[in-house]
Amino acid sequence: MNPSPTNSDGTQSLLNQSSNNLISVSDTEVAILTSKLTTVVLPVFYIIVFAVGLPTNAMAICVFIFRTKKKHPTAIYMANLAVSDLLFVIWIPLKISYHFNENNWVHGEDLCKVLAAFFYGNIYCSVLFITCISVQRYFAVIYPMSDYNKNSKIAFAVSVTVWVVMCLVTIPLFLYDQTVEIINPRITTCHDVTKPQHIKIASGFFMSMAIFTFTIPTVISIIAYVLILHGLKNSTFDESVRQKRQKTVYLIIVVLVMFLLCFAPSNIMLLVMYGLLLNGQENTAYGIYISTLFLASLNCCVDPFVYYFISEEFRDHVRNILICRSVRTAERMRVSFTALKMTQRSKRNTSRSNNK
Repeated sequence: MNPSPTNSDGTQSLLNQSSNNLISVSDTEVAILTSKLTTVVLPVFYIIVFAVGLPTNAMAICVFIFRTKKKHPTAIYMANLAVSDLLFVIWIPLKISYHFNENNWVHGEDLCKVLAAFFYGNIYCSVLFITCISVQRYFAVIYPMSDYNKNSKIAFAVSVTVWVVMCLVTIPLFLYDQTVEIINPRITTCHDVTKPQHIKIASGFFMSMAIFTFTIPTVISIIAYVLILHGLKNSTFDESVRQKRQKTVYLIIVVLVMFLLCFAPSNIMLLVMYGLLLNGQENTAYGIYISTLFLASLNCCVDPFVYYFISEEFRDHVRNILICRSVRTAERMRVSFTALKMTQRSKRNTSRSNNK
């Protein structure tokens, strides 16, 4: 959250002139910071995201790295997407504790900056890797013999580029204070309040991210899928083409739902919120924005479904892992039960011997 530096009556927020440099925020912002939405509902939702996202993405990484023998370009992009999601998920407990602690951050400025960088870095990393997958699907369906479709080196190079770009573009988050002490209530917020002197750099960063790392990649993905459908429509109609088209339609639905449900609301609200801040108006959009951040975090739970629809090999490996675990669990239970019966039988025999 990056609330407005103005109070609810439109006057300039007060900076405490004492040495501790406390900040006073508007009544609207105080209501949000102390509401059940941020102190109860959001952390509970983040617990669900953690419980679902951690095992599913860990399994996805296991499949892509250890089970997939031939590293196809699509598998490389999906593996990087899973790594990005996992890096996000492992930091969620800090966000959960922050909200449960009534939005009072106790872990220091540096850790708050790292948390913010991983949170937003994951969102935009996911967008970029989903775009890579979309373009890859276009070449796989329309130009199956192209080098881009077969050359894993290109996929590795693109993936490295995405990581380098994301590391560079998140640097601004480390250039200004993410923790801010406020007067009402007396808490230390983490990325929920922006000091008036830092509004311009924060606004420039988030508005640029919303435009260049969300809007443009989203348009590219939509264009790729439209061209895929157009190419399949003009292809010879046979059973294999019909199945491929059906699979592509499913993928398009999943990706569009991800963009529209997970990413679009938060990025739209970023533009609205920072537009208000730059114009010196009260930040009345934050209540909606903080809710959309949770939707953005859902992408790490939705991504495994993208892998499922795209890769038949992934589906097979997941089934094998689950079947093997089920068989091993049943075998362990059988062995334990047999050992228990033998122990009980041995005790009975010993008891009978003693009685004689």
